[in-house]
Amino acid sequence: MTEATSRPPLPDHLSIDPRSPHHVAAAFEHDIGIRLNGKDRLDVEEYCISEGWVKVPAGKTLDRKGKPLLIKLKGTVEAYYK
Repeated sequence: MTEATSRPPLPDHLSIDPRSPHHVAAAFEHDIGIRLNGKDRLDVEEYCISEGWVKVPAGKTLDRKGKPLLIKLKGTVEAYYK
């Protein structure tokens, strides 16, 4: 029960990239789940609840810096702690 109270609230916009201004390290101390249009997604790199989009890798395609190429999927986004 104390574990639920020590979790920080999930932000509206969150990224897993530590160089991003939307990265919140405290949120990643717990398992986070993302639901897009009612289906759980396990490959989300970044999300924004208010704008209704998630960014996911586009297969195995990499950009010139070796990072996965991301595509934006739109819909109803829900973020929650597992």
